[in-house]
Amino acid sequence: MFPNPAMSRRPSLAMVLAVEAMLLVVMAVFSLCVGPGDLSPATVSASIKSVLSGEGDALPPRMHELLWNLRAPRIVLAMLVGAALAGAGALMQGLFQNPLACPFTTGVSSGAALGAIIAISFHLNWSWGALSGATPIAFLFGAGTVLLVYAVAWRPGGVSVYTLLLVGFALSGMLSAISSFVMIVKSQDLQSVLFWLLGGFSARNWDHVFTLLPWLAVGIVLMMMYARPLNAILLGDESAGWIGVEVERTKRVLLFVAAMLASAAVAVSGVIGFAGIIVPHITRLIVGPDHRRLLPASLLGGAILLLASDTLIRLAFPIVAQEIPVGIVTSLLGVPFFLYLISRRTRP
Repeated sequence: MFPNPAMSRRPSLAMVLAVEAMLLVVMAVFSLCVGPGDLSPATVSASIKSVLSGEGDALPPRMHELLWNLRAPRIVLAMLVGAALAGAGALMQGLFQNPLACPFTTGVSSGAALGAIIAISFHLNWSWGALSGATPIAFLFGAGTVLLVYAVAWRPGGVSVYTLLLVGFALSGMLSAISSFVMIVKSQDLQSVLFWLLGGFSARNWDHVFTLLPWLAVGIVLMMMYARPLNAILLGDESAGWIGVEVERTKRVLLFVAAMLASAAVAVSGVIGFAGIIVPHITRLIVGPDHRRLLPASLLGGAILLLASDTLIRLAFPIVAQEIPVGIVTSLLGVPFFLYLISRRTRP
């Protein structure tokens, strides 16, 4: 087989991951310095070094609390949520063979949002650790929505990805309508609900990080296990079946992995749109369509996008005098990108 000239011009996966990892580390250290409080890069670097070496942190208690219990979990959570949404988006785009597909086309976002709205509006204040009742309820509603979408779309001969998309869009619209109804009926909680719906990482702690982390770890393992079968499905269901791929099983597993990642992310951060569309598409242009390369690069790319968005918000805090939900930033970036993709697909 002759080498593909287009592939030979692409950078190696190791180089792409190394550049992304270095950029992520630099951004994380810079982000630790951003915000109220006198924390210089030298102070932050010294604190990180002393903690990692086991010597203990020499910072005063107030600075230690600010750095390690307020900023650090927020930064880590932003990276994990970005990785989860981008990974789920890459899976969806490969599964549906459509660059406009993302976790939200299955109704995950709308389902999780409805769960959180119900929890907030009806004051379900029971907690799981330091987490509010909205977190586990949002996760259950998001995961349940995917089960419902798959059940409605299933036929004896298998499930068409186009049918899944249509059912997901329809169910998403219905769930959004129910959410709007609950918000109208419980208008006294409208401000809290809207802030959660717009997505963000303020007031998040290590409990949120440890809630998302196991789901992300399981999702990464499964998506990499199924990267090669997903490549085969890109050739068509029939061709994939000829080379031994269990097409329907692969579709089910990948759909539920994407749903699991998106549900867990939305449950801890609120609704953050378009990260699952922007990152996989741009990453595909760099590393190519091979999911063995695309998936790990998308994970780090998603972490970079949301960490950059959250850092930008905190840099803008002195100007706007209040914190802007990160979902607004990703939407401002994502909507023009989404329209660009649509115009490309509809252009003769």
